[in-house]
Amino acid sequence: MSRRLSLLGLFGAGLIVVGAATGCATGAASVPSSSGSSTSTPDATAPAESSEIGAAWLNGGRSLALVTWGSSSCVPRSTEAPTIADGVLTVSLTESDGTACTRDMVPRPTLVSLPGGVDPTKDLEIAVSGAATGETTLAGLAAPVQAEDFTPNAGWVDDSLVAIMTYGSSSCPPSVETVTAQGDAIAVGFATPPADLVCTLDIAPQLSLADVTGIGGPETSSLVLSGGGVTAEGPVPIIGKR
Repeated sequence: MSRRLSLLGLFGAGLIVVGAATGCATGAASVPSSSGSSTSTPDATAPAESSEIGAAWLNGGRSLALVTWGSSSCVPRSTEAPTIADGVLTVSLTESDGTACTRDMVPRPTLVSLPGGVDPTKDLEIAVSGAATGETTLAGLAAPVQAEDFTPNAGWVDDSLVAIMTYGSSSCPPSVETVTAQGDAIAVGFATPPADLVCTLDIAPQLSLADVTGIGGPETSSLVLSGGGVTAEGPVPIIGKR
């Protein structure tokens, strides 16, 4: 996001055992598998990154979910501030901490805070380098969108993929378990985390992806979120173009 989120309520050593009500999920849950996933096996190195790049507006157009393909357990990070010049947003990604990566190939969302000068109502060219490389163009929003801090929000990556931003423990992102049609909306259910899961007691943005292939149509414009400790008051609008 364009402004930094402060950590809230660190207690003691900053680690507690969190029950199901915390909204935390298992380690690799930041990359959901709502349409099913193949069995993966640990490997010492991550598979070569694909040049396929996707993106979605989030938080009212103040940030992006940058989607790359690779190991679900080695999601790249945006540690350097992106730059904007001549209408092109340049983003450098770094490898995630650790060296052991599962040998699978899935879409992975990385949060990118946008610099000043980006107009979300205009098309945005994005150039990615580092842990993943490629280029993409994100269509501008039809109109400016108001978004409140610390509230769930979502954006279209493409016709079949939605990026979802929630808030909770930075070490325990939610995991998408079910995706179904619910009237004119799409219902996304998050998995219940293990009762003995240990999570840091902070509040940070969490990203997940929902595969909505064959669910809803062009008129679908909102999500109904439930489960996994995720709290949303009413439907969550999906911004951007499907």
